[in-house]
Amino acid sequence: MSLEPFIIKYQPRVPQEIIGQDRAFNELKDYVRNYSRQRKKGLILYGPSGTGKTSSVYVIASLLSLEVLEINASDVRNAAQINDKIGSALGQQSLFSRGKLLLIDEIDGLAGNKDRGGIQALTKLMARSPFPVIFTAIDPWQQKLSKLRSKCETVEFHALSYLSISGLLKSICAREGINADDSSIKALARLSAGDARAATNDLQMLSGPKKELTKESLESLGLRDKEESILNALMKVLKTTDENIAIEAFAKVNEDFDEIMLWLDENLPKEYTKAKDLARAYDNMSRADVFRGRIRRWQHWRFLVYMNALLSAGIAVSKDNKYSGYIKYTKTSRILKMFWAKQKRMKKEAIAQKIALHTHTSRKQALYSTLPYIQRIFRENPEQASLIADELDLNNEEIQVISK
Repeated sequence: MSLEPFIIKYQPRVPQEIIGQDRAFNELKDYVRNYSRQRKKGLILYGPSGTGKTSSVYVIASLLSLEVLEINASDVRNAAQINDKIGSALGQQSLFSRGKLLLIDEIDGLAGNKDRGGIQALTKLMARSPFPVIFTAIDPWQQKLSKLRSKCETVEFHALSYLSISGLLKSICAREGINADDSSIKALARLSAGDARAATNDLQMLSGPKKELTKESLESLGLRDKEESILNALMKVLKTTDENIAIEAFAKVNEDFDEIMLWLDENLPKEYTKAKDLARAYDNMSRADVFRGRIRRWQHWRFLVYMNALLSAGIAVSKDNKYSGYIKYTKTSRILKMFWAKQKRMKKEAIAQKIALHTHTSRKQALYSTLPYIQRIFRENPEQASLIADELDLNNEEIQVISK
């Protein structure tokens, strides 16, 4: 039996094997193919782990017959090491006289106190590079990366949908002869949180020598059972008007009350369709939140009993009658929405920093006073917008943010 890791064996080798990232893949391909005409000589690929950033670079390099020189940012910690390793790489001829590109992985790892001069050294080397320099990052919007980011184009790789990942897992199961039903594959895909690499690793670990993926094996991840428990608890609260049944619903759930409140907030409007019922339920949630604040402020843990009563029995008796019909309860999307909102805000702050440097104002003033006017110009006057973009040295993604 082959012990080769699935993530190596099934790593993408052709464009069709890069799943769920068509837009990002095409933007990366266009950048590399037209590098000689690019205004900015660096490109940052960013997004969650396991979404295809590094794989896309290798697929495109193969497609365009380019040699890839990969360096991990954690291996070059300061200006001297960067100039030594990356500088010498930039000066070398490509093997077999082919074209070449430089891939610097996990650039987030460079942004530390020990890396003084590292960003500046990278920026200088990138400016004189005869071939594409591509960085990968999870979060490129850190303040410490602002100078590098201002000299680079950026391309976002989104977290993969569970359907895209389940399709990948089905393909691997078919090729490996792994016996797995559709519900188990989808459950594993959901647990991966958009990370195809993690899902592929989990599939190999869970299927094991028996080459079988079952619901029981999924429970060994320690996550699926927790989700089933919270779903059962929600059903006990939202489908009953008996406070005695509801009061014990969350007793054995391996979730803290913060998570429980997020689950309730996501699913209450789906179940309670009458305005008065929903209002009473949210009133009980708000009272529970008051007790949560008191616990945090004064460490009065005896208030947990009141929180539990309000979130379980309180919400159960908020409705006049039980609701019939099946409702599919889902995880909260608020955390993901908060993450994307933060990303959008950080992008705007990065643009505001550029405006502030050119207008000799504070970043705050540029963000709230100047940026809204510039956004209107971008929407209504393309010619003037082009001049502003050149003056501020905006990359394509920053232009898209302003234009919306």
